[in-house]
Amino acid sequence: MKYKVHRFDLKMETDQERLEEFLNRLSGEVVSIVPNVKPTFQGMGATARIDFLLIVEKLG
Repeated sequence: MKYKVHRFDLKMETDQERLEEFLNRLSGEVVSIVPNVKPTFQGMGATARIDFLLIVEKLG
């Protein structure tokens, strides 16, 4: 089996359609989507933000 890992940079508020188009263009099977969760600290407390996704694709 061969696998390919794609990095998908995103802004959670605006890139839903772009992510959907990217996933629909893949020729193999999506095995996993791993978010890169980055902790951030704001005046009201701690929160988290996703900078990019790693998408694992299994090639035929």
